[in-house]
Amino acid sequence: MFRSQYADVPPVDLPIHEAVLGRAAAFGSAPALIDGTDGTTLTYEQVDRFHRRVAAALAEAGVRKGDVLALHSPNTVAFPLAFYAATRAGASVTTVHPLATADEFAKQLADARARWIVTVSPLLDTARRAAELAGGVQEILVCDSAPGHRSLIDMLASTAPEPRIAIDPAEDVAALPYSSGTTGTPKGVMLTHRQIATNLAQLEPLVPAAPGDRVLAVLPFFHIYGLTALMNAPLRLGATVVVLPRFDLEQFLAAIQNHRITGLYVAPPIVLALAKHPVVADYDLSSLKYIVSAAAPLDARLAAACSRRLGLPPVAQAYGMTELSPGTHVVPLDAMADAPPGSVGKLIAGTEMRIVSLTEPGKDLGTGEAGEILIRGPQIMKGYLGRPDATAAMIDEDGWLHTGDVGHADADGWLFVVDRVKELIKYKGFQVAPAELEALLLTHPDVADAAVVGAYDDDGNEVPHAHVVRRPTATGPSESEIMMYVAERVAPYKRVRRVTFIDAVPRAASGKILRRELRGTA
Repeated sequence: MFRSQYADVPPVDLPIHEAVLGRAAAFGSAPALIDGTDGTTLTYEQVDRFHRRVAAALAEAGVRKGDVLALHSPNTVAFPLAFYAATRAGASVTTVHPLATADEFAKQLADARARWIVTVSPLLDTARRAAELAGGVQEILVCDSAPGHRSLIDMLASTAPEPRIAIDPAEDVAALPYSSGTTGTPKGVMLTHRQIATNLAQLEPLVPAAPGDRVLAVLPFFHIYGLTALMNAPLRLGATVVVLPRFDLEQFLAAIQNHRITGLYVAPPIVLALAKHPVVADYDLSSLKYIVSAAAPLDARLAAACSRRLGLPPVAQAYGMTELSPGTHVVPLDAMADAPPGSVGKLIAGTEMRIVSLTEPGKDLGTGEAGEILIRGPQIMKGYLGRPDATAAMIDEDGWLHTGDVGHADADGWLFVVDRVKELIKYKGFQVAPAELEALLLTHPDVADAAVVGAYDDDGNEVPHAHVVRRPTATGPSESEIMMYVAERVAPYKRVRRVTFIDAVPRAASGKILRRELRGTA
């Protein structure tokens, strides 16, 4: 068993809005959130006051403890206000990908039993359609403004009393992001107030922040990585978060230059752009002190190229998953030069790890031996919403969460993730469940069978690669027709990027798809 070398932290038994904004008054007029596109700035005092007013308005509208509010928005300075207002009113927040189709959104609404939606006006049509399909949605609110819908801006004028909700941090769910886990279709991950808040305290000694620090929030807040690293963590410690709605390289570089960004939390495709794109040389990035990459594997050579080009310490990596609130490993910012190339870091405080054999179930492996990574700690999820069997398959009776990732640790405790047992595809950090795409492909009238695996494109991104068996009587469909069929029915990040036609999908006697055989053809 591997244990963290860092001192344990006590559980943080606070509602997440108090754990993050408890010192907002002390930070006062310091900038908390800045819109990187138009410069709109909210101070800590304003964030604290505004989210309390919106919470009062939500409570007056009928939001009650136990309700679920769906937050469907790209990154804006209003996103944190909506999140903390909802939790202060007693609701759990299920975050929704802004590019989700109406059908995908509706499935999440129905599964989570969400009664409220907060969105932005450009996404209203999708939100309305999803609400119609799911049923049970009481009201759709907007962050900005739209005819016929109440806005958070209007709610700031509420004179209703601030809600005083009795929250049990150990049991009450604060966030309900959706994850495919090790396989299958997306499931609601129940993360309690205590789990999220304690994970922030676990991470703080290794990746500290302070007033005067500036981080650039280009990774989405709806994703647990962005929610933690770019919203909860910096706002808890008095740093300034500069918000961008999406990744556009020149806009991103201009924001670093103009706002004097000191820290970046990114995914590997952004590291690739920083390392290789010629336009990077046109901007002054001298304010940067560090870069942390997570959400997907980062090639050690690419990380080194990025740090050399920018004159920075080696790019640090971190590891975790939605079901872990999300962090378990990170390269400490004060030890970036000491981390072996390719390592995702060391165990954070209060966290234990086992590496177990892939061929002899339950057998523990030692230093340098590769096996499945198991994690135990206070940040492990409460479970999957409404899916006790899936929860039991993920977390064993001794409290060990089976990540589905394959890795090994060296004698100094540095972890290296080398493969995945699980079938999940990570496209630019976003989770794509092969089972979901396979089910969709089988609805095509000329497809007899299908299997989807991850394959790597020329930029090193893992992409969905469909292996399709045509019906015997079919003359089509073509590769482009298959890709279009899927693209019309899923969010852009789930699109099939490659198609191979095969005679039969290889399967075990149990019927399980033999994906390793297909990866050999990818």
